[in-house]
Amino acid sequence: MQLGPTELIIILVIVLLLFGVGRVSKIGGELGSAVANFRRGLDEGGKKDAKKTDDLSGTQQTPPVQ
Repeated sequence: MQLGPTELIIILVIVLLLFGVGRVSKIGGELGSAVANFRRGLDEGGKKDAKKTDDLSGTQQTPPVQ
């Protein structure tokens, strides 16, 4: 079941009536902040993994001692 534009507008009006404009904008700001922090964490995690991979590949290239 897909929601059309009319249904979305009705839902938005009901949410605004229940919570008020100030509360809805505060929740939106917090949600945006959370998404930004999540993406930043993913980027940092990827960089750390790449660094670990580079470190490991450097140790594998050393010839064995006989």
